[in-house]
Amino acid sequence: MKESKLVKQPTKVKSNMVLIVIIYLAGIFMGAIDTGIVTPARTIIQNNLGIDPKTGIWMITIYTLAYAASIPIMGKLADRFGRKYIYLASIFLFGFGSLLCGLSQSFASFPLLIAARAIQAIGGGGIMPVATAEFGTTFPKEKRGMALGLVGGVYGIANIFGASAGSAILDIFGKNNWQYIFFVNLPITVFILIAGLLFLPNTKAESVKKIDFAGITVLTAMVLSLLYGLRNIDFFAFTTTIGSTNVYPFLLAFLVLLPVFLLVEKKAQDPVINLSYFKNSRIVITLLLSFVTGIVMMGMIFVPQFSENALRIASGSGGYFVILLGLFAGVGAPISGKLIDKFGVKIVLAFGFIVTILASLFLIFVTINSPTLLTVSICLILMGLGMGFTMGTPLNYMMLENTDPKEANSALATLSLIRSIGTAIAPAIMIAFLAQAGMNVQTNVMQLLPKEVSVPPLKYSQEIMQQLDKMKQDPSMQAKLVGINFPDFSAAQVVKIDMNNTASSGALSADLLELMQSADVTNITERSKILATSMFTKMTPKLVTSIQGGVQKGIDAMASSSQEINKAISGIDQGLIQLEALAGQLALMPPQAFGQADITELLPAQVKAQIPQMVLGLLKGVKTPADLQVKISIFKQQKLGLEQAKISIEDTLTKMTALQADVPVSFEQAQKTYLAQIDAKKLLIEDTFQTTLDVGFKNVYSTTAIAATIALFLLMFYRKKEEREVG
Repeated sequence: MKESKLVKQPTKVKSNMVLIVIIYLAGIFMGAIDTGIVTPARTIIQNNLGIDPKTGIWMITIYTLAYAASIPIMGKLADRFGRKYIYLASIFLFGFGSLLCGLSQSFASFPLLIAARAIQAIGGGGIMPVATAEFGTTFPKEKRGMALGLVGGVYGIANIFGASAGSAILDIFGKNNWQYIFFVNLPITVFILIAGLLFLPNTKAESVKKIDFAGITVLTAMVLSLLYGLRNIDFFAFTTTIGSTNVYPFLLAFLVLLPVFLLVEKKAQDPVINLSYFKNSRIVITLLLSFVTGIVMMGMIFVPQFSENALRIASGSGGYFVILLGLFAGVGAPISGKLIDKFGVKIVLAFGFIVTILASLFLIFVTINSPTLLTVSICLILMGLGMGFTMGTPLNYMMLENTDPKEANSALATLSLIRSIGTAIAPAIMIAFLAQAGMNVQTNVMQLLPKEVSVPPLKYSQEIMQQLDKMKQDPSMQAKLVGINFPDFSAAQVVKIDMNNTASSGALSADLLELMQSADVTNITERSKILATSMFTKMTPKLVTSIQGGVQKGIDAMASSSQEINKAISGIDQGLIQLEALAGQLALMPPQAFGQADITELLPAQVKAQIPQMVLGLLKGVKTPADLQVKISIFKQQKLGLEQAKISIEDTLTKMTALQADVPVSFEQAQKTYLAQIDAKKLLIEDTFQTTLDVGFKNVYSTTAIAATIALFLLMFYRKKEEREVG
């Protein structure tokens, strides 16, 4: 295969080689670090802009989609117009997008942020492929592996440190100043633009063919449709989500556009993707390996969360462990490049996949079962080395080895595109594993929470019930207490609580749901207590109102009875006055005046007219003064009984009023008791959280182990170009 010439502007390239390398590596670093820098700030940004998590995830999704779509386009434009100007244009777009991202906070505009992230991604799509192509084609073949290793090392370190850098910037400037995670790109952008214009050579292919705008348009639509559809699939509810309008129309669009794209590319003078790549078995294997590597790489983004869970440290602290992984990835990448120059790409890549498998297996079978600082560090060191020997360098080398140098930009862009598809699919599967584990965490932790809580006995409750029973047995009180029923205070002493049912029924507010879903092993107990407190806050008013309402009915009924007793006592007092006055009058009459007739018949008409009808009724059957004295004595006894009943009722009313006021206090004490019971289960709750979430991590890193094993199998079929093309 005859190699086409690359044309360079006359420049003192060799004398400025160090500066040129710095300019390209600075761009790679800036573009790579920004893929992860938003991650720790995502929830802060969405809360600040007042959007829900489902919408907020688009600040990351839109970047992935636009980045993948722009890669082959920017690569082809670099072939056409030269790497220098497309690279600098990409840097400008990235910096301009970063500026707009930061300004979106000032304007409190999420749509502006989304548009700015897309602009960023379009620029980012031209940085890595162009820079890699320049390193891979301008360095001598015996130095190519080392050069690409340098690119891979910088890219790997920046990509891994992105999340840590985001956390650091938020710590320095404050969480309410998240715009600085984007503004940090501006000085780097200015440096690259000025230095690049002055010192970069403009390497480009010697070609005057027409740009394939039709192919670019169809390819963009294909990539966006495929990645958007794949991202919306829930692989734990595959049959349900595949039929969603957010999935199947876009996958169908991809299938429809695929033959259209093939037809357009066959007719294009300078196709955006060279279809002959897919006729070359070595290139096909390289692309498949790139796809699998994209899947493996995505397993690394869960390292901070895994480290935090394994060592039971607070969220955000796991970024320090990413440094360990990044250091060994950064060391491994340039070493792999040197080893490629010495031993060949296949051996180096195979070693990287084997180390990745060992790292995943060590994590699954050793670190998860014995989570210590040592075991976590060992698996991260192995992961870093595995990444360093597989991430970018060997595959870029393989792609450049099997394609024409004039197509280096578009060839590496194709490689990056295929890897991006892998990185788009992998999170959908891996996040589903952790999401499933997260739901199980919530269920399992809820089941550990106490199912009931004892409410302290209400003040005077027992005395009130005893007094009520005693009064109901008093014949003089029975009629006055008919229909008076008090709450069963003993039934209110135990409150049933089913947190798990409350959560599953959707009764949790969005804030509480987010609080529990974002919990980690260090704060799950405290957040469970916050949830319990919230549930008590919702339950208590209803129960307190119910009990106090029942007590109030009793108070009202007893108060009414007290009023009736007062009226009865007043009536007896009036009657006694009349009877005693009558007794005085009868004492003046001679004894023979009394006989068989009621004394009322002996009274003069004018005297009888002055006596109330109630008293006249009481005098029926009274025939002598002695009978009248007996009647007066009975009335005095009734008055005494009513006065005693009145004292008992007033005492009961006083106690019931105190009991009514004691109801909220008792429930507050019950809440403290419940929270204390949760505290007593703190270690068990943390163990359950950790082990349940570990199931998700086992599935994630089982996926990376399987993917790396598949890559090893594919690598068996790869043969060097010289071995297959003799003569």
